[in-house]
Amino acid sequence: MRDPTPADAGRWLPGAPPVRYPDPAIRVLDPRFERMVLQMATVERIAGGCRFTEGPVWFGALRQLVFSDIPNDRLMRWDEETGVAAVLRRPCGHTDGTTLDRQGRLICANLGSRDVTRTEHDGRITVLADNWQGTRLTGGNDVIAKSDGSIWFSDNGAGIRGHYLGDKAPQELPFRVYRIDGATGAMTIAVDDMERPNGLCFSPDERLLYVVDTPGGRRTTRVYDVAEDGRTLRNGRLFFDATPGYADGIRCDTEGNVWAAFSGGEGQDGVAVFAPDGTLIGRILLPERCANLCFGGAKRNRLFMTASQSVYALYVEAQGAPGG
Repeated sequence: MRDPTPADAGRWLPGAPPVRYPDPAIRVLDPRFERMVLQMATVERIAGGCRFTEGPVWFGALRQLVFSDIPNDRLMRWDEETGVAAVLRRPCGHTDGTTLDRQGRLICANLGSRDVTRTEHDGRITVLADNWQGTRLTGGNDVIAKSDGSIWFSDNGAGIRGHYLGDKAPQELPFRVYRIDGATGAMTIAVDDMERPNGLCFSPDERLLYVVDTPGGRRTTRVYDVAEDGRTLRNGRLFFDATPGYADGIRCDTEGNVWAAFSGGEGQDGVAVFAPDGTLIGRILLPERCANLCFGGAKRNRLFMTASQSVYALYVEAQGAPGG
């Protein structure tokens, strides 16, 4: 399949003609990706008018996608039935990453309020973490839920670097990944060997944790073995290095492939898909850099992509693993 060209940008304009199947924005780089591509599905722009979208999470019972618009300090919800996006919560603490816990409650990692919160079923908001041993966190970035009830989140200071994504402030803690125990609420350090940990996800069997590192230099994605206790990590190692391009939010499908929201300029912006052995097997190219993604829809086979000012969707022949 050919790469999209600048001429393809017109496909996103109102009243544009339909895209011919197969969609040229989907690029197969390895035969393993071929079976995940639907020949009669195209990338759709489902929402726009934002400043920087992040944190998509699918609410199946409501048939709605919740996502964040960080600079506008608002959580948005897109309705699958009506196709309309509306404000869910504003202000929201400059929410970045979101997920659902295994009870269906919304978990938010917040850059502005520099905490991780849970929205209860009755709408009350519970703060799960806002400090480490008395020192305020630098700002929750991405967050995932594990089947044992624990919550894992990256804290990397994106909100304190300026006033656009949060509030400028000095860094008081190292950038880390933390674990919140589901039973006790106790917080422990899970990863402390990265410069700026960002997106994270578990493999389908939860034996591996993938974590993106986005410092100023080389930007890599690492993988760790989850110990038998389910709480600690070991054997951290490189999963992929796509420098000068880099991943942000990541999610696994049920077969262990890693779907990475990707930035790298024209010809790379969008989603990069990696096999469990770290091989880049496919791309979904977008006209904007992609910050995060999730699987949703009735069969968890619709990929939602938050990309700068817009949100995009694509049906695929893959299903998202739980916990993202």
